[in-house]
Amino acid sequence: MSAATADAAPRFRRALITGISGSGGSYLAEYIVNHQPATEVHGLARWHSTTTLNNLSEVAGKVTVHECDLTDFGSVFAVMRDVQPDAIFHLASHANVRASFITPAAVVQNNVMGTVNLLEAVRLAKIDPVIQLCSTSEVYGQVDPKHVPITEDCPMRPASPYAVSKTTQDLLGFSYFTSYKMRIIRTRMFAYINPRRIDLFATSFARQVARIEAGLASELTHGNLDSVRTMIDVRDAMRAYWDATVHCTPGEAYNIGGTTTITVGQFLDLLIKLAKVKITPRQDPKLLRPSDVTLQIPSVEKFISATGWKPQFSFEQSVGDLLNHWRVEARKEVAGV
Repeated sequence: MSAATADAAPRFRRALITGISGSGGSYLAEYIVNHQPATEVHGLARWHSTTTLNNLSEVAGKVTVHECDLTDFGSVFAVMRDVQPDAIFHLASHANVRASFITPAAVVQNNVMGTVNLLEAVRLAKIDPVIQLCSTSEVYGQVDPKHVPITEDCPMRPASPYAVSKTTQDLLGFSYFTSYKMRIIRTRMFAYINPRRIDLFATSFARQVARIEAGLASELTHGNLDSVRTMIDVRDAMRAYWDATVHCTPGEAYNIGGTTTITVGQFLDLLIKLAKVKITPRQDPKLLRPSDVTLQIPSVEKFISATGWKPQFSFEQSVGDLLNHWRVEARKEVAGV
């Protein structure tokens, strides 16, 4: 990216992160606080999400958290009117794919109506922020191998209620761009390594390994091990969200993903090799999904061309940091902290 391009990038005075206390939003808050000091950071968090506010411990006192439920339009509008952000990162979502098969209506209601309320609040507050709408590779569903690596033009074939809700969010973003000229950029994130989100297979495996090492469990349970994923570190992913908001074109969709492609089983084997004790794995039928997306390898050429972004964390460092995080948590659990 040229110096002229960087100099021309918009400078955000106030950024607002929906779901700031969540696993992704908290990392994004840390990135902005530590690397974009001229930007004031605000975030939305629901009152019943307060148990995850410890995710913000690294930036305590450096971000402003507003109590707000995206399904309550009045509270959303009040925040937009008062904060008037010039950048919004829409990360808030019910994001557990397997759980969406159990409570599909709740997931769809939350994700779709929360997004409608956010976009309507922005529109009616008469503000004009750049909005990064966090979509997902799940919108593509089970992809025909002829479409791999997956480009942004690949047909959407969502295979879970969660994926349907994210596809709807994605299309709502395009609709509001087309209809109201709102500056919405859609990013479709592929699999990432995120220590703070325990429903992801990588985090679940690392947590179980650490707990077995600490004597807190005796076996490791897993679901389907044959799925193929391309992995990215959550810290690189959140920096990519910032870069998207600064450099990408409103109305467009962009795939974001890493460079290491691996099966779920290979990832488990890697953690077992790094373990300090013998690990006994067992497939748990309850962890199998009614329908699974087993092939997710992205093309990220469009995003890289627009931003000049590239990963800063190696796969090995990311895995090591993940396992070390859960070893610390396991020690706390033993100590009763």
